[in-house]
Amino acid sequence: MLEFRTTERFEKSLKILPKEIRNKFYKQLNLLLSNPGHPSLHTKRIQGVNDIWEGRVDYKYRFTFNKYQGIVILRVIGNHDEVLKRP
Repeated sequence: MLEFRTTERFEKSLKILPKEIRNKFYKQLNLLLSNPGHPSLHTKRIQGVNDIWEGRVDYKYRFTFNKYQGIVILRVIGNHDEVLKRP
């Protein structure tokens, strides 16, 4: 199982999300750490940005992360369009 860390930006963006979305995220985080290739995550590298990946919380919400030596660094979470403007 992978380990994870969060950025301050991620923590701030997570706190303002509705509780339902936070709960969905925690489910997706468990999948990411145990099976990064799980189909429901829809993980993919963000085009035009080095080493930043996108994962799906649900149809509307995404999170971004880096992978470094077995550690996932969570960068930001929120609305799909806003997250991808500043991953």
